[in-house]
Amino acid sequence: MICKAMVIAAAVTLAACSSPAPKVAATANQPDPTILLVPVVVTDPALSSGCWAQFYSDRNFQGDMATLVGPAELATLDKGTAQQLKRQIDSVTVGPKATLQVYEHSMFRDRVVNFPANSREGGLIRKLGFGGRIEAMRLVCS
Repeated sequence: MICKAMVIAAAVTLAACSSPAPKVAATANQPDPTILLVPVVVTDPALSSGCWAQFYSDRNFQGDMATLVGPAELATLDKGTAQQLKRQIDSVTVGPKATLQVYEHSMFRDRVVNFPANSREGGLIRKLGFGGRIEAMRLVCS
């Protein structure tokens, strides 16, 4: 019921903005038209599967965010857009049906750190123990 009222209010406001303004004497003190911003929730069907991980550029889930939907394997973060991801991961959230594995070196070699389903880590450098540089990752769906 509230959503319907918000949609109607938004439509009326937009209609008022699109109609030509009445001619008013230059001395009249009239307010400008009001523009109403209605919040919109966008859901992605891929995220509803629960197999995803969200990476944040700053500590404590702040800054730019990138989402990886699984299952996925990134054997190296040295190519293309993955380079940006490699440099800017400082916190991570893992979905309810996913397990994230991050590796110290490309091609899934050497040390690995696992993040189970529904985990949140606000400071990766401390958690990883290998300088915070992630070279490869694997997102497994359960």
